[in-house]
Amino acid sequence: MKSLYKVGISIVVSIILLCAGVGFAEENKDGKVGMTDWAKIIESKVTNQVGDKGLVNYQDGYIEAVGTGAPPEQYYGKPQARPMALRAAQVDAYRNMLETVQGVQIDSKTTVKDFVVESDVINTAINGMVKGAAIVKKEYLSDGTVEVTVRMPLSGVAKAVIPQVIADDKKEDMKEHKPVPFSKKPAPKDEVYTGLVIDGRGLQGRPAMSPKIFDENGAEVYGTLIVKKDYAVQQGICGYARDLTAAQSNARVTSNPLTVKAVRAQGGGMSEFIISTDDANKIRSAKENLTFLQKCRVMVVLD
Repeated sequence: MKSLYKVGISIVVSIILLCAGVGFAEENKDGKVGMTDWAKIIESKVTNQVGDKGLVNYQDGYIEAVGTGAPPEQYYGKPQARPMALRAAQVDAYRNMLETVQGVQIDSKTTVKDFVVESDVINTAINGMVKGAAIVKKEYLSDGTVEVTVRMPLSGVAKAVIPQVIADDKKEDMKEHKPVPFSKKPAPKDEVYTGLVIDGRGLQGRPAMSPKIFDENGAEVYGTLIVKKDYAVQQGICGYARDLTAAQSNARVTSNPLTVKAVRAQGGGMSEFIISTDDANKIRSAKENLTFLQKCRVMVVLD
């Protein structure tokens, strides 16, 4: 585990140092967020902070990390000071990005790091994405230090990890959480739903890339045993929102979603949600409902 992690760090650092000799972009002054603005994002969006230098925004679909750098003391006040501080900040930012990505919660039990350790293919893919993370902000501070913010899309992580998550769950979870068959009957005209909204507020639930919805008997109502892999990889297993109305009007669930209140959250990562048996039966009552679940037309609302 440690050797793979060190290899990932060294690759990222080498790339940054190589690129540093080519030149640097001008300071970004378009107001994009950095570490000092994360409090506003955390308050209004479904996020998870990894350490004090990384942020995963599940709602808007990106990962950010911040790095800081200072020139060696002997170069203070000299022309080389700023580029050297910038180089150090970039190296730090990409190192922190790798740590942040590895800390992304996949489900209630696993993080990206678990998959990186087990799979050379996933490890290579994740390192490649980290190297390609975009610099979205540079801030030159009065004491000579530089703060750099880098960002990468969360969708890239989904493409690398979700196929393996689905394959593993079909082997390991099918016996314990095997889904109850959906009705083959069409829904009445006044009950044709276009998506599902899970209201998980007030339960201390947490976001993950692959949350699971169970009924009170432990059978999976929604998750990796239900979704079609292509849809899960393309758009993620679910979307997130902090506001119920916003979730219900989200394009992901289109015009007429069914809204269900979760009764509790569970699991180590608190990203497994239990709904009542009655609500589970309502979801399973028509074949159309299985179709929109397979297409990942699901939103989860969290505090």
